Amino acid sequence: MRKAQAKKQSGGQGKSNETACRLDKWLWAARFFKTRQQAKNAIERGKIKYDGARPKSSRTVQVGVELVIQKEREERTVIVDGLGVRRGSATDASLLYTETEESIEARLAAQALKKAEWAAQPDYGRRPDKASRRKIHRFKNVNDTD
Repeated sequence: MRKAQAKKQSGGQGKSNETACRLDKWLWAARFFKTRQQAKNAIERGKIKYDGARPKSSRTVQVGVELVIQKEREERTVIVDGLGVRRGSATDASLLYTETEESIEARLAAQALKKAEWAAQPDYGRRPDKASRRKIHRFKNVNDTD
């Protein structure tokens, strides 16, 4: 009971100008992950590097630290500029970190490559109608060697 009362008096979840914050909480507040559980799972699977080392989710984040964040197929390298324990808007979250130039260039190059691969695939237009499907089935059945 005393802890709950002390928490209410101290302002709830904490102040935004704290000197320390848990890594999973920071990743969630900076909007890299939708939930703290997703952030924790990514840390446990080794998708997050803290100054080149594999951290625990309870690791304390400090300003000026370099984080490498792998999410899906993209990798971002960011420098921590601020600590936030509350999840705010995307503009507030973008103030918590700065992405490195190399990371931005690599991400844009990967996006361009993905776009080029997608453009190289043939465009068949629309799905075949019933008459076209019958022709396809007839063609396949005539050429079956089973």
